[in-house]
Amino acid sequence: MTFSYLSFLYTDPVLGFGLIAFTFLLIALPISFWSVSADKSSSMVRLFIAVANLSLTAQLLFRWWQSSHFPISNLYESLCFLAWACTLTQLIVERSWPSPLVSAAATPMALIAVAFASFALPERLQEASPLVPALRSSWLVMHVSVMMCSYAALLVGSLLSLLVLFIDRDEQLELRGSSIGTGAFVNKNSSADLSENNNSLVLGSITFSRSEQLDSLSYRTITVGFLLLTIGLISGAVWANEAWGSWWSWDPKETWALICWLVYAAYLHTRLSRGWDGRKPAIVAIAGLIVIIICYIGVNLLGIGLHSYGWFFS
Repeated sequence: MTFSYLSFLYTDPVLGFGLIAFTFLLIALPISFWSVSADKSSSMVRLFIAVANLSLTAQLLFRWWQSSHFPISNLYESLCFLAWACTLTQLIVERSWPSPLVSAAATPMALIAVAFASFALPERLQEASPLVPALRSSWLVMHVSVMMCSYAALLVGSLLSLLVLFIDRDEQLELRGSSIGTGAFVNKNSSADLSENNNSLVLGSITFSRSEQLDSLSYRTITVGFLLLTIGLISGAVWANEAWGSWWSWDPKETWALICWLVYAAYLHTRLSRGWDGRKPAIVAIAGLIVIIICYIGVNLLGIGLHSYGWFFS
């Protein structure tokens, strides 16, 4: 196996580093599930995810060197970039809360992206090709990379929201991460004590439950993804006007990206307005997950519109 990897790294480093990333993600997945059952965070999983991220980084750099353009111009490259962004997002989220639940939710997404790119796509879609005239623009790096990073953050955040629906379902969930001053501290003195001595105010920290911590992480991750998605849509409109003379053409990809933006805007609105309680906003985030899958995979593979890479009907 080691000799096989070394030969791939020598003959085809893009494929070789992709296989290395797939292997480490595949090993990390069952360990993360086992860590959830043991209710204990695993530093080994984080190490494997970090190695996979470094392998994907090397893969993208070699692809950039081979093709002489930023490696995000076709479906194979964008899937590898999405896997890289997902693993990076996972590492950042786990730095905030080193829980096995995070790795169990996020690792399958990166693994599926790498596996789909390496084993499911036809070889003609994996090969590097020259950029079409419309993509020969400095907006390529700005728009596409920001959109892919937004998809990664939104996917990870939505998967964490999915866990919120199933973790500690018998416990009441209080939305704490939707505004400034959400009750991270509580007054430990009773009202009677305060009436006797107004200066004896003592604050004690609140312990977040697992579902509350997951919900807070999901909200913060989705917020970052939503901001990136907004920047990506604006930059895409500017690029479209430069390339095609129109800010918005209602291309299927553009339409579904707008639907995605509206769904996550609704999610953030429900959080900020506090109109919904408990786990209801998580349902909206899961709806956003479905919309992203349709927007990114469905439209591309059907081969329709200006943004598609084509496959089934091409």
